[in-house]
Amino acid sequence: MAKAASFTCSNCGAVHSKWTGRCDDCGAWNTITEDKPLSAGPSAKGLGAMRGASIRLSELSDAEAPPARSASGLDELDRVLGGGLVPASAVLVGGDPGIGKSTLLLQGAAAFARRGLKAVYISGEEAAAQVRMRAKRLGLADAPVKLATETNLRNILTTLEAERPDLAIIDSIQTMWLDT
Repeated sequence: MAKAASFTCSNCGAVHSKWTGRCDDCGAWNTITEDKPLSAGPSAKGLGAMRGASIRLSELSDAEAPPARSASGLDELDRVLGGGLVPASAVLVGGDPGIGKSTLLLQGAAAFARRGLKAVYISGEEAAAQVRMRAKRLGLADAPVKLATETNLRNILTTLEAERPDLAIIDSIQTMWLDT
């Protein structure tokens, strides 16, 4: 029996059972695309068809050193980060529109950069001039933060692989898209 087709809005992620010109959830036009099912291959017949590799288990009581953290020097930011950023971690900052997420992230980028971390700030919502104006207003214009505006995730990842920053801020993740 063939699997029923599904369609997803590239603007808001809503899933629909049939294609429509306009997304019922967000109202965007021409954003509905058909989801292509992934081929499982001829030998995959459920979980019993192939065995996975055994994983290493440890005792709950095993003591591990806490991860090293990089403090920003901004007391409240460091407090909510548990003392600072953990290397190779991802932090999602959320909140209502206009609450100050972009301002906080720019302040954090500047603080970490001034402490020696290589910081990159990629804006998908605001023009570079707007980000620079905010930085100037906050007294952060001289912070060694690299700035770009982009929404194509492939371009962003290629740039981050080349630049190898210690800290990458993407504002806002909901504006990003991936070409398929």
